[in-house]
Amino acid sequence: MAAKRGATFRRRELGKELRKLRDKKGETLQEVAKALGFSHTKLARVEIGENDLPRVSDLEALIDHLDPNLPKEDLETLLQLHRESLSKEPWTPYKAYMPSKMPTFRGLEQDATVMRAWQPAFVFGLLQTEAYARTLYQIAKPVDETTSEYIEQNVRLRMERKELITRSEDALELRVIMDETAVRRMVGGPEVMLAQYEEIVKLGELDNVTVQVLPHDVVTYRAESNFILLDFAEALDPVLQVDMWNTISVTDERQDVQRNVRRFDAMRDSALPPARTAGFLQQLAREWK
Repeated sequence: MAAKRGATFRRRELGKELRKLRDKKGETLQEVAKALGFSHTKLARVEIGENDLPRVSDLEALIDHLDPNLPKEDLETLLQLHRESLSKEPWTPYKAYMPSKMPTFRGLEQDATVMRAWQPAFVFGLLQTEAYARTLYQIAKPVDETTSEYIEQNVRLRMERKELITRSEDALELRVIMDETAVRRMVGGPEVMLAQYEEIVKLGELDNVTVQVLPHDVVTYRAESNFILLDFAEALDPVLQVDMWNTISVTDERQDVQRNVRRFDAMRDSALPPARTAGFLQQLAREWK
């Protein structure tokens, strides 16, 4: 087996293997679901890794239906994936405070090797200071009708997520492009912004972090919505995440992923290089002072 991975990664890996078996057998989701007495929706979610199969007997029945002659070592691999897919994720205590699909994305990002992100409106989440993040949630509180507990839990989760890029081993390679609007927009006052600029510059000095700003005066392509691309070293296809109203979209559809790869590359080529980005932020800091 490969290196230890999180439950979401294993769940998605298992779903991918089950899809392969179903495609090989030549049956539709509806046909398999009807034969086993499963819900069609349940089986579809299992195949994309959004739901697990809590009972190993259900998995064994599914595998036996798809390929009763599956080699023993392949069967054991699938059963091992299933066991690991049921393990508890470190972010589980925050699940009640996450928007729809965020648990899936959070589970995947912890096992990604590379994250590419575009953020046109605010400082990218993994680069935010605690004060900046808390201010964003507090501003939205009366509009979104959230609670103080919701704010604190989300701020804590966001700060814990920064460990992805600061951990000493297997740190995530992060490549971020932010529109100039994202770093110029006032959030929390001058002191918050000055500390935020310092944090971006500091994190940008890490070997695994690349930060670029796309200036207003550059005539180039700019994606309207923020998005994140995740790449994995093994097993899984790249994943695209896009923010939507009160939820997020997570997909590995090749066409959607490739379209956003092209978008990212176009903006990366037009944005300030990392060294000039640091100087740009330091100039903004002098303006605030």
